Amino acid sequence: MAYFGGMPLSQDEFHDGHVNDQASYSPFHSRSAGQIRLGFDQIADEVSNEIFFYGSSHLHHPEENFFVADIFGLDVTEQPPLHAGYPLSHWQQGTASPVIGFRSSFLPADRNCSMVDSYPYSEERETYGRSSIFPTANVFDSHVERGNKNLNFQIGFDNVDAQYPVFLDNYPFGQGMRDESGNSEACLTDTSRRLKIGPVCPSGSGQDREPASWSIQLVEANQGSNENMVAFCDAVGKIRSAYPAYDLKTNTGKIWSVATRFPDHILGKLKFRISVWTDSSPYPLLITQNAGCITHDLIVEILHCTNQYPVQEELCLCFLIISFFLSLHQQHGVSNVIEAAKTICSALCFVETRDITDAVKKLPNIRKFYKDSELFFTLFTGKERFSLIEDAVTDLSLAISHLIHVYSSSFDTGFQLANIPRSPSCADINLDSQLSFTVYAAHNIPEAWVSRINFPLRLKALPRETMLTIKLLGANSISKNTEVLAWTCCPLYPKQKFIHGTVLLSMTLYSTFPTTMIAPGICSSDIAAPVTLQIDFPETNLEFIKPEPEEKRDNLEEPTKECLKHIARLSQTHCLLLPEQKRRILWFYRYYCNHENCSLPLVLGSAPSWDRTTVSEMYAVLRRWRFSNPLEALGLLTFSFPDQDIRRTAVQQIDNLSNDELLEYLPQLVQVLKFEWSLESPLVKLLLNRSLQSIQVAHQLYWLLKNAQNEAHFKTWYRKLLAALQFCAGETLNNEFAKERKLIRVLEDIAEKVKAASDPKRKEVLKMELSKLQQFFQEVKVCRLPLNPALVVQGIEADSCSYFTSNALPLKISFINANVPSGNIDIIFKMGDDLRQDMLVLQIIRVMDSIWLQEGLDMQMIVYRCLSTGKGQGLVQMVPDATTLAKIHRKSGLIGPLKENTIKKWFCHHHPLESSYQEAIRNFFYSCAGWCVVTFILGVCDRHNDNIMLTSAGHMFHIDFGRFLGHAQTFGSIRRDRAPFIFTSEMEYFITEGGKNPQRFQEFVELCCRAYNIVRKHSQLLLNLLETMLHAGLPELNSIQDLKYVYDNLRPQDSDLQATSYFTRKIKESLECFPVKLNNLIHTLVQMSVTGSAKPAAPETVPQEWIMLDTEKAIARATILGFNKKPDSLYLVQVVQTCSVVTFVEKSFDQFAKLHSHLQKQFPSHTLPEFPPSWHLPFTDLEHKRVKDLNLYLKQLLSGPRKLNELVLSFFLNWSKNTLAEEPSSAILGLQSTDHTPGVQLVMSYEHTRLTIMLKHMRNLRLPDGSAPSAHAEFYLLPDPDEVTRRKTRAVSKSTDPTYNEIVVYDTVTELRGRVLKLVVKSKGAFVGAVNIQLSSVQLNEEKWYPLGNSII
Repeated sequence: MAYFGGMPLSQDEFHDGHVNDQASYSPFHSRSAGQIRLGFDQIADEVSNEIFFYGSSHLHHPEENFFVADIFGLDVTEQPPLHAGYPLSHWQQGTASPVIGFRSSFLPADRNCSMVDSYPYSEERETYGRSSIFPTANVFDSHVERGNKNLNFQIGFDNVDAQYPVFLDNYPFGQGMRDESGNSEACLTDTSRRLKIGPVCPSGSGQDREPASWSIQLVEANQGSNENMVAFCDAVGKIRSAYPAYDLKTNTGKIWSVATRFPDHILGKLKFRISVWTDSSPYPLLITQNAGCITHDLIVEILHCTNQYPVQEELCLCFLIISFFLSLHQQHGVSNVIEAAKTICSALCFVETRDITDAVKKLPNIRKFYKDSELFFTLFTGKERFSLIEDAVTDLSLAISHLIHVYSSSFDTGFQLANIPRSPSCADINLDSQLSFTVYAAHNIPEAWVSRINFPLRLKALPRETMLTIKLLGANSISKNTEVLAWTCCPLYPKQKFIHGTVLLSMTLYSTFPTTMIAPGICSSDIAAPVTLQIDFPETNLEFIKPEPEEKRDNLEEPTKECLKHIARLSQTHCLLLPEQKRRILWFYRYYCNHENCSLPLVLGSAPSWDRTTVSEMYAVLRRWRFSNPLEALGLLTFSFPDQDIRRTAVQQIDNLSNDELLEYLPQLVQVLKFEWSLESPLVKLLLNRSLQSIQVAHQLYWLLKNAQNEAHFKTWYRKLLAALQFCAGETLNNEFAKERKLIRVLEDIAEKVKAASDPKRKEVLKMELSKLQQFFQEVKVCRLPLNPALVVQGIEADSCSYFTSNALPLKISFINANVPSGNIDIIFKMGDDLRQDMLVLQIIRVMDSIWLQEGLDMQMIVYRCLSTGKGQGLVQMVPDATTLAKIHRKSGLIGPLKENTIKKWFCHHHPLESSYQEAIRNFFYSCAGWCVVTFILGVCDRHNDNIMLTSAGHMFHIDFGRFLGHAQTFGSIRRDRAPFIFTSEMEYFITEGGKNPQRFQEFVELCCRAYNIVRKHSQLLLNLLETMLHAGLPELNSIQDLKYVYDNLRPQDSDLQATSYFTRKIKESLECFPVKLNNLIHTLVQMSVTGSAKPAAPETVPQEWIMLDTEKAIARATILGFNKKPDSLYLVQVVQTCSVVTFVEKSFDQFAKLHSHLQKQFPSHTLPEFPPSWHLPFTDLEHKRVKDLNLYLKQLLSGPRKLNELVLSFFLNWSKNTLAEEPSSAILGLQSTDHTPGVQLVMSYEHTRLTIMLKHMRNLRLPDGSAPSAHAEFYLLPDPDEVTRRKTRAVSKSTDPTYNEIVVYDTVTELRGRVLKLVVKSKGAFVGAVNIQLSSVQLNEEKWYPLGNSII
């Protein structure tokens, strides 16, 4: 009976017209790729886990519900019949529901059920035949109409057991049953979820007879037949039950904004007072809070103090119940029995075991006896004849029963045997035995395939996380090369026990073999593949014995101080970048490593192997380690650490993060899920628990898991996790997910139509297709944006929607914010671009910004949101009031990119008020420095003026991160990106205000170096974030060399002084890189050729938006409310702006008089109101009279255009035109010296006879003719009789305030007492200045300015 792909019908009969389809190997394999079956068939309580959205203004109406395919993102496709050519019964002609695990109650009121006939060999079975393999959704309610020919089952929420259809009219084991209407086609009966196949006593026997020994009983497996899946379902159920919906402590339903806690030393002991007014009391409630409190805690305290709590909605969640039946039929006749056995094997993945083959061989012998009946009756008595037949059928039945058990254990099915067959006696296997098994057969493979395998390994040498990988090889008939035809893998210890017995493995065909990454997530045991491998392992109960932690310090000497310093230097290297020799050193001194001088991933990653002895020592190191930061454990979750105990410890540390902190690292945690050993892992439980605590976490986790399903090898793994999340989320949140998915589908459809249209018709097509979005919002009313669940939109503003003219033709959609006071929310929908890389870059930039903020450094970074919603598509947040640098250049004409003052003129144009102009300089100063650092560290490439943006408020930021980690575009052998990062002379010109304030550049360099050094302290974190994404399938992050690029840019082994000197050189390289400007010019010319010729620059007038802004901030009225009698009376003035903002200021009479005097210089006297006289009559109430006169003066003054006059605005609102003159720029960008004498800034350090001097900056240098020198410095260490201590720096061309950040080193300085450092400044041989410094009095490691003597100012 051995056959290759043999079946009752030919292949063509199964798949007509699908010769090349891979699926044609397995006609029974009809489960779609999106159908993941998990258990959880039990009906949950009505209020088990719904989530109420705080602030929601409406309930979810029935018409807003979606089909289950929408809820779980699955394709509901029509299931083809199993055997073509055989008619389906009337109840089989429906649409197959998708098979999913975590069910929802979102199906329509009725749904057709599709059943697939798996018995082609007998037409009489059409009335009851069902596939035992194909999972189809049978959803039942307690109110099932009897006699319904279409079996349209109503779906309800009743907590009852589902009833199953059993069609008995032609069933040979029972009598047909009819319903009340006399319809004999079908009826429902309670089968107690158990099917029995075997001989049944004849009717009328009057007694029940025990089933024969060859009977097979199947029971429904509600949670699947795979024990791993059952355990996972139970674990998720426990997590879900820990967060009851009615408990406001665990389920608030609010979406809290992400909060960043600042260290206490930054905010100090500042406090603020809050007044809370309620309708229940005429008096305010006064609350005093520390400045460091977060909004969440503040709101909770206010609600607690006012006894107000949010109302809890009661919603219910119901699950679909999906069941499977295996209907087997006894045949009277050897041929029919063989045919039935063959069909069962065909249905069970074409698997034929040796026992079935041997049992079937016995049947023809019986048939020979039947042909010679005389001989048969002569040789055997009646009892012997019956026993012979029964033995043969029993052997076949047991063999089939064993096959069913192996099949349901190997794959996740909806059925299993009621009685598990007893395993044969255990083999004599122990830990000293070699790994051995029998490759019995690869079922349903082409005849030409062969395979061989050999493992001379002892079991005790194998770690618990060992994966067995098997490849089927074939010789190419043309090239004669050996090629991989299919592959599979499985764990040797799936449940702490060694794998045993017969195992069926699904083989992956014609796919790239993941040589560097084999994990249990790759092994899909849900469905049988077209090619299935059968392996017979020895029967054994061998359990894995976990090694105990054991320290082995035999003959280990305590390391010297130099050795410890060497270990500290090694700790700056990442584990994957550490050479083998240095790994051995680190592992040798493992017991002297701790959180102060090393990192745990580096120590454990240096272990030589994973044998039991080494693992025992790794456990010892792990047990005594004290983590300095929970994020240190992130490096233990990478592919380099498969050990379950190590990963469990890492998760325990990650659990110390708050929900907001965890949210920042969620992309990496989702990626490392693929390296988990099982779905019940601590990391999976942690993420599910946190998703039930925070809607922000649940929402981002949902989209990350949904996007991760595009990974070919882990698609099934992630779909199970997504199903678990949806099961935990509850009905309300799943409703929101469904609406967001539908929104993305509508946007995808619009983008495809716009891209397919010709250029002249694109606008018309877009306008027409936007009606789909408007119809969508008519149906759903409001929808949350996938970018951020806190953003709720209620429609679109069609006139503001457009598309961009780049290659991908992304859409710009302007959503109407449901929060009425807020403006519209503009987003970009991209198709054709992989946004996962943009997500990663922006995430790491956010991490760097968070690191700076924790150090009290606000770099004014704008990091927009980006979300990949599917393969090659996603959403990008648009930053309001921002424009590209290319547009700014184009406004300055053809050579705009080559001009120095382009950026400065643009900001002057947008900031007529000096105060706002200086604020723009400040924002640009910080944000430009921040982006210089992050783009350098991450090696962001393809930088030109079209992906650098500026806001009118002064913030600079970058967009489009399609190339990073130094993967620059090249023209031949020439790199397009020549500069380390983008910092051009026009940016320096704007910062220094055209060279008027050259010390601003020194401040800029200091800021960049400070930010760079702060980030360098967290190099391990950044490298761990990138390492976890190595297997994410990103095009430019897939090798250790990519990690090394970032490591080289971070330079963690350098001191802060060395890193400062290094980054200063990079700033100057970027500043002097002319190809950057040339690249911008070329890009601008190309864009002009597309959009039209350049237009002359518009005259510099105040922009209309600023006129509107100033009009809103104009003063409507100013009224003196009273006065305070002091030596000089102060008048309290209430100022009301046209934007309804009310402020209060105190002014004296002399200040009013000075204002009037200044106005007389700008306006003719006859246009100004008369100012009250300063003199007064004796015995009059002077102050009351002045209040009356001044109010009249103010009323007349503010009645005309003078209310927009800058003097008036500055008088009442503290605005000033000459902010820079009145308040030096140091008030904005830091303290600057008012000393105009020449000086030099130095930092000195001394350690172990090594004197290190850093020359940082000089200031106020002049040549005798008053010009700027090209200065360099010469150092001498006195006394110097041999004149060998001269050191020289490079020269800075023509600068009065040059920046150096250069290091000078003297190695053999035994002591500082009596030594003098002489520094001489020269310019092309001309003397500029000098200073002598007594080293014994120097404050080491501190920056200090030293005056330069004998210098001509």
